[in-house]
Amino acid sequence: MPAALINLEFLLTCLTLGFLAFLFVLVARRKDRRQIHNVFLVNMATIFLWSLGAVILQYGDLMGQPTRAWAVYLAYVGLILTPVGALLLGVVFARTRIRLAWKHALFLVIPALSLVLLFTNNLHHLFYRTIEYKTLTQAASLGDYFIVHTIYSYLCIVAGMGQLAYFSIKNAGFFSRQSIFILLGIIVSTAYNLLLTAQVIQGYFHTNVISFFITFLLFYFAILKFDFLNIVPIALQRVVDHISDSFLVIDRDGVIVDYNRTFTDTFGEALKIARKDRLDTLIERRGCTEEFAALLCDIREVLVRKERGSLDRTLTIQGQARHFSIEISILDDRGLDRTSIVLLKDITQVRNAMETIQRNNELLMEKERLASLGQMVGGIAHNLKTPIMSISGAVEGLRDLVDEYDGSVGDATVTEDDHHEIAREMRGWIDKIKPHCAYMSDIISTVKGQTAQFSATSSSATFTLDELLKRVDLLMKHELKRFHCEFQVAFETDPHLEMLGDISSLVQVFDNLILNAIHAYDGRSGVIDLAIREEGGQVVFAFTDHGKGIPQAVQERLFREMVTTKGKMGTGLGLFMSAATVRAQFNGRIWFTSTPGLGSTFYVAIPVLRPGRAPGEIAEVPSPTAT
Repeated sequence: MPAALINLEFLLTCLTLGFLAFLFVLVARRKDRRQIHNVFLVNMATIFLWSLGAVILQYGDLMGQPTRAWAVYLAYVGLILTPVGALLLGVVFARTRIRLAWKHALFLVIPALSLVLLFTNNLHHLFYRTIEYKTLTQAASLGDYFIVHTIYSYLCIVAGMGQLAYFSIKNAGFFSRQSIFILLGIIVSTAYNLLLTAQVIQGYFHTNVISFFITFLLFYFAILKFDFLNIVPIALQRVVDHISDSFLVIDRDGVIVDYNRTFTDTFGEALKIARKDRLDTLIERRGCTEEFAALLCDIREVLVRKERGSLDRTLTIQGQARHFSIEISILDDRGLDRTSIVLLKDITQVRNAMETIQRNNELLMEKERLASLGQMVGGIAHNLKTPIMSISGAVEGLRDLVDEYDGSVGDATVTEDDHHEIAREMRGWIDKIKPHCAYMSDIISTVKGQTAQFSATSSSATFTLDELLKRVDLLMKHELKRFHCEFQVAFETDPHLEMLGDISSLVQVFDNLILNAIHAYDGRSGVIDLAIREEGGQVVFAFTDHGKGIPQAVQERLFREMVTTKGKMGTGLGLFMSAATVRAQFNGRIWFTSTPGLGSTFYVAIPVLRPGRAPGEIAEVPSPTAT
């Protein structure tokens, strides 16, 4: 071999040694080193020993010196440990981080045995039969044990580099520049070593080091240019594969670049896809249902528009309806490398839960309506009982007068004055019936207004305080009497003030507050005070009882949750709905003060409709200080 070529190879070997030292320092100086950086440094250290020994051996050969056994030992310390380092690098790269344990020491059994046999080679010649630089790589110089060392080394290298390549491709894609550099680096060193070991080609010991120089030169570009050591494929891939949402990555040409395991687990046989499939191909593919074809068409339309989009779809998967919320995002690198991410979120459970909550709310509201209706019916029965009995008595009196009048016909003893007397008594009974009928008419009008809210919301209209309190009195009279409670109203403002809204809804709110005040006495008699005053364009109603009050734990949740102090006798929906009604229908507010053991006061503030102001022009309500 010409001396010039040998010198060039020596320079390349020295360059490899220097480059390894540079790479070691480059990685060692990182402040954010992780386990993969430390493992990479171990690999650099072992290959550096290997290269250093090779440089010393090559230099001695160029200078015509005999082969130094210690230099061979130095080189082989690095060469024996490098495959284990390569395996560890691949494992850590795949798993991001591993917890070292005693079981991992088993991987060092063969290398340790190799080192022992290397250093005691003169006693048995199992590692090398002869140690001569020019024949170090020839089969005739290798001992019987060397084949064990070789097989184990290649198993470690193949396993480690295989994981490195696999997870690099899985994370960045086969044709990514990072993966290409890593694959080329692995192929160069591994292929050369395999050919050299199999004696397919002939080469000196230092040529192995040069092949690794090319490998780590390629790794260098992957490290600096594409941040090879900062990639955590298995962490990223595991996160991606185990998130609950499915996703697709689609390039500017409508080609599927990537997807996660959740996508395949979710859609299974319904939508079979593979990387490099085109959306157009999937839409036209035989077996693609109309639902999925329509979905893919909609996704394609969003991609064509080059803008973000969102879709809601119900898809049939394995005979079950599944609901999905779909978000489409466009990642545009200055128009050169546009990529789209399609995120498919399965909201089936959320929607089912919302429907269940809605059904439960409807049941609770129906229960509350029925309870209110029952109370109202009881009040109606009580309020109508007295006038009906009075009217019935008047009818009996009229019947007696009619019979008396009928018997007087043809009786010569009945004078004209007697006929007039009978007529006056009939008019008297009729006059007694009229107020009872008017009272019943008022009750019927009130009940009609209240029952309207059990079916449909009444149109907004104006009403006065008088009308409001009259209806409340008619409907709650029975409950107050039943529980021996007295309802006292104190007007501190004009009772003819007008308000805008559905009077029946406000009556229901007041009835609920009065009923809660009655229950606060726990069956005892008591007084419920209602003070009505005007403040800043609002009418403030203050309902006060002197009952048991509200526990502090309940006070913190009142109006915000459906909470009750009545146990199984209550749902907590009454106050919750009352607060919503006051806010939504009257632009008002409701709040309370309560002292356990002393009583509670509930306040309702409703805007006043001033004379001369249009119905829609109600006073501005100040921001509430309490719910």
